[in-house]
Amino acid sequence: MTRKKRRLYFVILGLLAVGTAAALVLSALRQDIVFFFSPTEILEAKVQTEGRRIRLGGLVEQGSVVKEGAKVRFKVTDGAHALPVEFEGLLPDLFREGQGVVTEGRMGAGVFLASEVLAKHDENYMPKEVADSLKKSGHWQGEEKK
Repeated sequence: MTRKKRRLYFVILGLLAVGTAAALVLSALRQDIVFFFSPTEILEAKVQTEGRRIRLGGLVEQGSVVKEGAKVRFKVTDGAHALPVEFEGLLPDLFREGQGVVTEGRMGAGVFLASEVLAKHDENYMPKEVADSLKKSGHWQGEEKK
C-alpha cells in the first residue's frame, strides 16, 4: 500500500468518525429541544403536542388565578383563545394577572401541566415569541423597540 493511499484511508476514517460524533450530538440535543406555542396554535391543533415537552406563552388571563395550597390554576391567553394551566410549586414573585408568562411542561387532558413558570421580569421585557403571538392576534399593547 502506498503512502498516499494510507493517508487517504486515514482521512476518510477521520471524516467518518467526525460525522458519527456530530450525528450522535445532534440526536442527543434533539431530545432536549423545547418548542414554543401560543394557546391558539395548541387549541386549533396546528401542532402535535402529545408526549412532547413544550412551552406555552401569552398573558395570564384576568380573574383566572386560583391558588389551592402549593397548586395553582390559571389561564394563559393570546387574546384569541385561553388555555387552562395547572402548576404545583412556587410561582415567580412577578407572576400576576395580565402579565406576560411562559410556562414549560406537557399537555394533559385539555389542561397544560406546567413544570416551570417564567414571569416577565420588568415592564420592558416580553419574550419574543409571546410578543409575536400577541401582535399576530391584534392584542399587543407594548411599545415597539427601535
